Amino acid sequence: MTRLISTMRWDMRLQWRNGFYYAAIAIVVMYLLIFSQIPKDNLTWLLPLMLIGNMIIGTFYFIGGLVLLERGEGSLEARVITPLRPIEYIISKVATLSGLALLESGLIIIISYGLDVNWLALLAGVVEIAVFFCLVGFIIVVRYDSINEYLLPSILYTMLICLPLVSYLAGWEHWLLYLHPTQATLMLLKGAWQPLLWWKTAYALIYPGLWIAWLIRLSLRAFHRFVITK
Repeated sequence: MTRLISTMRWDMRLQWRNGFYYAAIAIVVMYLLIFSQIPKDNLTWLLPLMLIGNMIIGTFYFIGGLVLLERGEGSLEARVITPLRPIEYIISKVATLSGLALLESGLIIIISYGLDVNWLALLAGVVEIAVFFCLVGFIIVVRYDSINEYLLPSILYTMLICLPLVSYLAGWEHWLLYLHPTQATLMLLKGAWQPLLWWKTAYALIYPGLWIAWLIRLSLRAFHRFVITK
């Protein structure tokens, strides 16, 4: 536990030193400027969409930037000969970036909308999607050595993991969308402003959890293959 806490502190310092927190502040300000021009009644429809969109930058691309930064400095490979275990390395990245995303989302909601939301549903949805995007981002980025190699494939992957957002914008629903983990989180975030049936709540909580458990295993395999073995 002490080793994990020390690693999280190091990750937070690394994020601060490389401007990740400044970028997060800039993103919050940008969203607040946009939302200030939108009637409050319309925000209940728009905010779930924008919260997930914000996670793309704050988790998926942030973890990509961190891993590529460490790989470029040689510190990623150097961790192999330290007592730090791969699961601790991954948990540290996911926890610190998810915490930052949670803070971002909370500020956006409080300032743009207020406190009159279902905070349990909102916080659960934000944590779910943040952890999911972090793990997917790690699995993808760890196989690349530079930003030039990573950028184009990352765009294609983000299109796939955000597919339910397109149907949400179009107002189109199909049962196949419920197989997509982002659809479950989108439903949970909508529950922050409207009541959900019990089975939808259970689905929105359990289904992404199963995906996250599977992605943790894939993350460890990717770390072994593209960092330790390589």
